[in-house]
Amino acid sequence: VQLQASGGGLVQPGGSLRLSCAASGSFFSINDMGWYRQAPGKQRELVARTTSGGSTNYAESLKGRFTISRDNAKNTLYLQMNSLKPEDTAVYSCSADIRPGIGWSSYIYWGQGTQVTVSS
Repeated sequence: VQLQASGGGLVQPGGSLRLSCAASGSFFSINDMGWYRQAPGKQRELVARTTSGGSTNYAESLKGRFTISRDNAKNTLYLQMNSLKPEDTAVYSCSADIRPGIGWSSYIYWGQGTQVTVSS
């Protein structure tokens, strides 16, 4: 199982980016998926997460600017980021709680991270 994150880059303050995270390989099901970020010198923090049924929760400070979504048919997670600020600069990583097979326990998998830099 692999998670491949993409979509990061350099954007000016006020701009937007859309991150994607695609799960590939052989597995039975994907439960919760989420985005986390880690800025230089800071601990990793939750950005947003979503259940397989579509329920979502966000870091309080990001509500209204970031939107998490998923396409279960494509095993892909998205993060739409609007009105970006310099303090949003960080490495954004995706995670997924994946059940490899029927009757198996689920495991948390992580993508490699994608850099988002907000600067003029």
